[in-house]
Amino acid sequence: MPVILPGQTDIYALTDARLSCGRTLETVVSALLGAGVKIIQYREKHMKSGEMLEECRLMRRLTREAGACFIVDDHVDLAILAEADGVHIGQEDFPLPAVRQLVGPKMCIGLSTHSPEQARAAVAVGADYIGVGPIFATRTKEDVVAPVGFEYLDWVAAHISIPFVAIGGIKEHNIADVARHGARCCALVSELVGAPDIAARVRAVRAAMHQGMEDMIS
Repeated sequence: MPVILPGQTDIYALTDARLSCGRTLETVVSALLGAGVKIIQYREKHMKSGEMLEECRLMRRLTREAGACFIVDDHVDLAILAEADGVHIGQEDFPLPAVRQLVGPKMCIGLSTHSPEQARAAVAVGADYIGVGPIFATRTKEDVVAPVGFEYLDWVAAHISIPFVAIGGIKEHNIADVARHGARCCALVSELVGAPDIAARVRAVRAAMHQGMEDMIS
């Protein structure tokens, strides 16, 4: 099955056990997949390696059954062991060429970027897609950089040819604005995994995003 990249689908969900209202990973991921989310990233920062591997293998099974793309954040070893579709790395993680040596040619690699210089560099070293953000202030990630706002997103939409995903503080109430600035795929964490009804929230977020796209076209 071909790997699904940002731009080929609209919603990119990330997990966070601390924000999931006590629900299990299987419950949250199943709800996301049932609502039609096609990219889900495993991002957990406060678990033991063995527990994370067990969860990643669960996510691999669920996403494979649903025909969805499974990405692992930061942990290249977990991505390899769980046979993930991709791994997402940051500016301070292993350099992308080194990660490519480890994962081989088939696994996709996403790279977080915060400036035009970083975006150009990501393209040059062979990133399959880039993260663009944080668009707004966010509390779901530690050691986060300052918000880049819409200026950088506008620049990426106009100058970068590889797929990209907008991320950082994106919610139902502001996702239309993000879409109006050229984002065709948006990453969300707490807005989805923390929703009382995950499927209903996905539908609402998707509707708001597509309204923003339509506004841009018209």
